[in-house]
Amino acid sequence: MPDALADSRIPIATVQSNPLLGDLDHNRRAILNKLASAAQSGARLVVFPECSLSGYVLNSRAEALPLAEPPDGPTIRALEAACAQHNISAIVGLLLAENDHLYNACVLIAPDGLAGIYRKTHLPRMGVDRFVDPGNALPQVTTLAGLRVAPLICYDGAFPEPSRALALAGADLIVLPTNWPEGAEPLAQHLMPCRALENVVYTLTASRIGTERGVRFIGGSAIYDPFGRTLVQLADKKEAIAHAAIDPTLARSKRILRASGSMEFNRIADRRPELYGSLTDTVSPATRR
Repeated sequence: MPDALADSRIPIATVQSNPLLGDLDHNRRAILNKLASAAQSGARLVVFPECSLSGYVLNSRAEALPLAEPPDGPTIRALEAACAQHNISAIVGLLLAENDHLYNACVLIAPDGLAGIYRKTHLPRMGVDRFVDPGNALPQVTTLAGLRVAPLICYDGAFPEPSRALALAGADLIVLPTNWPEGAEPLAQHLMPCRALENVVYTLTASRIGTERGVRFIGGSAIYDPFGRTLVQLADKKEAIAHAAIDPTLARSKRILRASGSMEFNRIADRRPELYGSLTDTVSPATRR
């Protein structure tokens, strides 16, 4: 007799890769090969790191612009064809050229085509993020492979508000394509398990390895359950794909029982928004330094 819980689980995968700086053709082939490999292993959704197509440590907007593609560019077209062929959904980080703007973005591709684009909203003063334009909207929660999914990108995950907003909008899974550099080990270890725990959602990080212009990237790609527990983590600094099967119903019920039902809490229903005020208005000028 089939396991009812197993039947409700959806297989997903996170990719840890080492893109070559500025080599669009090589990186596009690598993305498509890893997508095919994830599909052959049974994944229905696969997530790639930030700037998987271009690399990250770019030194000017002029250097970055030729590495950006429009929404109908060759990489997105190739991803659409591959997702249709393999019946898989994918989220891929790349530089996006749109009108006169340059964004650090990720695209959401379903088997039937482009399902969404998210443009990074929080920009650190490092790498290509020094030269791109900020996105001005959080992503839409998008259904991919039966999951309600929302992406953030790298530094976005350092702020609790975007993840909370996406959880309130109904996300089952928040994914974080990222390029964590050396020194970000505490983020890789603690950040997205905390976002999972506080919002009762699954979280996934897709990070990169390798070195660009003296900057070393640490990997640490992982998938966490709605209780903040690690389902799988790529701790070694190698290119790899990690798989997990997740049950979205665990993220859709925020009511948590402990001690055989004698303890109950709900981190969404138990909030007191009337106490929090406007977070923007309560920022002290001293904290902006």
